[in-house]
Amino acid sequence: MPIKRKQSRHLPAFILLTLAEGAAHGGAIYNSLMEKVPNFQCDQGAIYRALQKLEEDNAVTFSWDTTSTGPAKKIYSITDAGLNQLDDWKVDIEQRILYLKCFLDRYKKLKK
Repeated sequence: MPIKRKQSRHLPAFILLTLAEGAAHGGAIYNSLMEKVPNFQCDQGAIYRALQKLEEDNAVTFSWDTTSTGPAKKIYSITDAGLNQLDDWKVDIEQRILYLKCFLDRYKKLKK
């Protein structure tokens, strides 16, 4: 049975982490995740949907970059609320790591 991956569950966490490293537009966030997250699979639309939800939650804010030629770009920045969410994600991910390690340790014992 193939296992469907659910990277999107933690997509907001990775977006906030990326923005904590510096302000960026949606395409740059996507490129950063493609480069830095192993086996990252996500379409750009999911990035923008997650950014919209983060905006609604006041976790990110944006300004318009009109300095370059072409259409203006939304430059996203993390807010204090976003930094608090990032802290919450850290705790959640640490807990998940403990659960997954427990699973792997128990599974390993079965295979001895």
